[in-house]
Amino acid sequence: MSQAALLQETESLLQYSEPREYSNESTAPDIRDAATTIPTKDFSDTRRQQLGLLNAVSLIFNRIIGTGVFAAPSVILKSSGSVGLTFVMWIIGALVSAAGTAVYVEFGTGLPRNGGEKTYLEYIYRRPAFLMSCVYASYGILLGQVPAASVAFGGYVLHALGCEQTAVHVRTVACLCIILCLFVHGVFPTIGIKLQDTLGVFKLAVLLLISASGLFSLVGMPGFSVGEVYDQPRNFGWTTFWEGSSMSANAFTNGVYLVIWSFIGYSNANYALSEVRNPIQTIQRAAPLAMLLVTTVYVLVNIAYYAVVSKGDILESGTIAAALFFRNLFGPATERVLSAVIGLSILGNILAVLFSQGRVNQELGREGILPCSQLLASNEPFDAPLFGLFIQSLVSILTILLTPAGDAYTFVVNFTSYPLALFNLLTSGGLLLLYTRPYKPYDWNPPFRAPKYVVIFFFLSNVFLVVVPIIPPSRGYEVYEHLPYYSHVVMAMAIGLAGVLYWFLCFEWLPRRSGHRLQQDVITEANGRTRQVFRRIPVHSE
Repeated sequence: MSQAALLQETESLLQYSEPREYSNESTAPDIRDAATTIPTKDFSDTRRQQLGLLNAVSLIFNRIIGTGVFAAPSVILKSSGSVGLTFVMWIIGALVSAAGTAVYVEFGTGLPRNGGEKTYLEYIYRRPAFLMSCVYASYGILLGQVPAASVAFGGYVLHALGCEQTAVHVRTVACLCIILCLFVHGVFPTIGIKLQDTLGVFKLAVLLLISASGLFSLVGMPGFSVGEVYDQPRNFGWTTFWEGSSMSANAFTNGVYLVIWSFIGYSNANYALSEVRNPIQTIQRAAPLAMLLVTTVYVLVNIAYYAVVSKGDILESGTIAAALFFRNLFGPATERVLSAVIGLSILGNILAVLFSQGRVNQELGREGILPCSQLLASNEPFDAPLFGLFIQSLVSILTILLTPAGDAYTFVVNFTSYPLALFNLLTSGGLLLLYTRPYKPYDWNPPFRAPKYVVIFFFLSNVFLVVVPIIPPSRGYEVYEHLPYYSHVVMAMAIGLAGVLYWFLCFEWLPRRSGHRLQQDVITEANGRTRQVFRRIPVHSE
């Protein structure tokens, strides 16, 4: 089928008047109807397509680059034991992220609409009808995606300003940050996009400056030598490069696990593809370009750190590598400047995450499966998904205010990360299913195809991310001080089960008990936008 014919067929699907009906006897369309029951593209409102190539690159770059590039190298070195093994871990992380990028580019070109994993999982796993939508909705609504980053922002901003970092102060600044991002993206969406793009350019410039300074120091350029009072680095001799390499499988696994999470965010532009101009071509260019920038920055910054800071300093000081880098080259007075830089980097990350999650919540509203779906689906009154942004912001603020210090905060960070590995596992596994004979009726033929071995590699990497937290950690690598190591896994699964329960009650038990079936209609609102609604049809009336 030609691209023009596919677009014409899709547009007709979006405007169809025949409703989708689901009775108690048949809770989902047959796989033979796969090509005609679910629209694969969303071109119903071209006015929303305001994002260009650089905006899409910024969404991905800002999502990935937060605190990790400044703090992760210290933690990863402790797991690897040597500088050389650290770079091996970063290469593994880059390969996994490249595979993930290819998978999400394939889905983005095949289903270029808002929603990301929500859209892809609904497309693949159609039976029982709406089960996957309800499970995804439970995570989308009940999990705040920015509490950890916001609290980190609060700490760095207070340090930059020279203020006391009490729990109350940090949480207050964190909540104010979320409210600011909500206001900017919800009321002034154009300004919000420009602000996050500007912060992306700023952090790229800062990281390139760090990289250049480290390389200048490595080659002995005057003015970039390490202060004499500090331990002189000798990390790039062949012997010292591999010295101390850890042979512990648990330590290596822990390090690789951290590196892979440092690259998470390559799918961020997929959440907003309905708002991207020429989405099929843009995602094919933006995602690889963004990941090339991220990988280059990670490698260069790590080289810079080890060119300026000794391995012993990083392992023994308890300070993040970036702070030691600035101290050794520019003196301890630059410490507050670094805190301000990291704070701005995190702010860009929060803006990017909130922007995307607001669009995901809006897509959940357009599906019509949740209470207040009309509000969630709306772009009124500021041409932005204000209610979807508000829900995400509210849950994040409540998480910050209700989470005590210590284990509980670490628990929340892990708790919000684990579902992403589950969705990546289901998404990549689903893509492998689309290649099989039983799924031929789906007629999956996107403009871009990821090599099958790449998809398999990404699937296996997510098996790794899902399984590792279930394995008891070795002594010295405990996840929590007091909680069981698997606590966040249990809670993440519980949220998913809540989605299953919601689906069973609303789409199975209640309809069957009251003797009616659900009929889903697509309606076009006065502003030209479409959304789906459910009507209850008494079975005895037919």
